[in-house]
Amino acid sequence: MANSTTDFFVDVSVIVPVYGGSSALAELCSRLAATLQAAGLAYEVILVDDRGQAEAWAVICSLSQRDPRVVGLRLGRNFGQHAATICGIAHARGQWIVTMDDDLEHPPESVPTLLAAGDDDHPLVYGVSEKRTHAAYRNLSSELMRRMLKRAFPDLNEDYCSFRAIHAPLAKQLDRFGFNRPYIDGMLSWLTSSTRSVSVPHGQRQHGESTYTMRKLLSHAANIFVTFSYLPLRIATFGGATLASLSFLYLLYVIYGRLSGSITNPGYASLMSVVLFACGIQLLILGVVGEYVGRLMGATFRRPVYVVDNEVGTS
Repeated sequence: MANSTTDFFVDVSVIVPVYGGSSALAELCSRLAATLQAAGLAYEVILVDDRGQAEAWAVICSLSQRDPRVVGLRLGRNFGQHAATICGIAHARGQWIVTMDDDLEHPPESVPTLLAAGDDDHPLVYGVSEKRTHAAYRNLSSELMRRMLKRAFPDLNEDYCSFRAIHAPLAKQLDRFGFNRPYIDGMLSWLTSSTRSVSVPHGQRQHGESTYTMRKLLSHAANIFVTFSYLPLRIATFGGATLASLSFLYLLYVIYGRLSGSITNPGYASLMSVVLFACGIQLLILGVVGEYVGRLMGATFRRPVYVVDNEVGTS
């Protein structure tokens, strides 16, 4: 194997966005090296520091100095997992690109399995696990999210996950979208329907704790629905139409009651409850529209998807 990342052919580039799992990187790189060398694959590992831990960059630099096949990219700030992954893809030189997490829950030994399932007719392969080692609330929220996304995006692969093998020509298209809050699986569903899924074990996290809190999961879900689906707007539209219809029917009821004499003095409480309910629905609809307007403003201002602050092992 050559001693420079610029003078050998690369079969596969492994992209690892680093946020909270810097303590697992040494083991991750070691297991990747053993697995890919045994498979006879020329490779590079691109570690993208997404500014989650202060010590992460020092660990990445140390690994790159020991192994020239390890490339380090440090972002200017925290841009998020998907943006960091796209940054790594933009710098990758492999014929195939594998994306995986930094916590060893995606076993490096399964990378050849993903690559073996991919071909020209199936440029996207997902590695899925029947049983995950996450906390119960995380598994439940993931399953609910998966079902809602399937309804919102019928073309989205049901087995989507961050453990993927992507043919380089397809993967390189992701950097051309320019979304400042990207969602890789939604973008891939726009690009291809030729996917495969292979079963892989789900590793046990042995270093640190998951940084995905319920607040972050909900924020990520909101971003996906607002950026990649018109479903919230449609819900707001149908909700507003339903409220208007009910309000009109109630108005007819009040008029009928007044004319028939059954209603002599409509109550203040019922009137205020209807008014407040209507105002709440209107504010909700305005909030949904505002989210879409905010995304349009972000696209107009052309906020960067990511900014690389420092590099190591790239030359």
